Amino acid sequence: MKGELLLFSSVIVLLQVVYGCPDKCRCHSSTNFVDCSQQGMAEIPSHLPRQTRTLHLQDNQIHHLPAFAFRSVPWLTALNLSNNSLSDLAPGAFHGLQHLQVLNLTQNSLLSLESRLFHSLPQLRELDLSSNNISHLPTSLGETWENLTILAVQQNQLQQLDRALLESMPSVRLLFLKDNLWKCNCHLLGLKLWLEKFIYKGGITDGVICGSPDTWKGKDLLRIPHELYQPCPLAAPDPESSQPQRPGSTHGVVLRPPENHNSGERDLLECELKPKPRTANLRHAIATVIITGVVCGIVCLMMLAAAIYGCTYAAITAQYHGGPLAQTSDSGKVEEKERLDSSPA
Repeated sequence: MKGELLLFSSVIVLLQVVYGCPDKCRCHSSTNFVDCSQQGMAEIPSHLPRQTRTLHLQDNQIHHLPAFAFRSVPWLTALNLSNNSLSDLAPGAFHGLQHLQVLNLTQNSLLSLESRLFHSLPQLRELDLSSNNISHLPTSLGETWENLTILAVQQNQLQQLDRALLESMPSVRLLFLKDNLWKCNCHLLGLKLWLEKFIYKGGITDGVICGSPDTWKGKDLLRIPHELYQPCPLAAPDPESSQPQRPGSTHGVVLRPPENHNSGERDLLECELKPKPRTANLRHAIATVIITGVVCGIVCLMMLAAAIYGCTYAAITAQYHGGPLAQTSDSGKVEEKERLDSSPA
């Protein structure tokens, strides 16, 4: 009898773990949806139903996500963590979520992201990182983003975005980038070229509005001509690495002249996007040749018309003046002949 009671109680506990619902959460078993939003939670609730597909945790006070934070819900496909106070995400926070497709992290306090944070999410399709304080996105962040179709990073502190990161998202169709601190210098040329190709293939973006330098502040990156970009200066090799150590030097210290503190500012200015004369354009050159040829042809036709008019006028004038003289000469000859005939033989 006691064995049966123990077995029965174990089954009840197991059912509560599998099908139970945490306190302050609302569970919908028919849709595998668990709603724990707006409950003032400071951590991820435990004993979540294992079959959960959609989990809402928005509008809480969660500051930290530990590693394996969602190990109890491996079938999760949609996770909403928006409007919390998240500032620290452990590298393995999303480990085990092989089926996650939608992740919402908007309106938090994230400053940076660990480079391998999302590598355990191969099925991720939608990622919203908007309205945070992120200043940099690692290039290797999207190594497993072959299926990502929507990426939102607007309203952050981004100044640059590596083209290699964008090229790791071959399926992306919606890209939201506005309201960042984009620095439109030579380092953003790769983003411009990628966006032009992205839009040509049918992608949709809200654009990149320059935050600096002052020359381009408020301008759309895509509307700045390529000719106005200066190439980025190459990093100068370290003279210490190639210079042999002088004999007699103490502990390998090589004396160098004082550094010029303005060199960094000069390199920065060289990297800034500066206007420069536009290079010759083949289409413009051809158009100039055509216009010049047309003008020359018109002038030649006008000269030809003037010559024809002059010749015609001269001929008409000559004919007009030559007629009466001929008639007068003929009449004089007739009178002279009559006079000779009438004279005595």
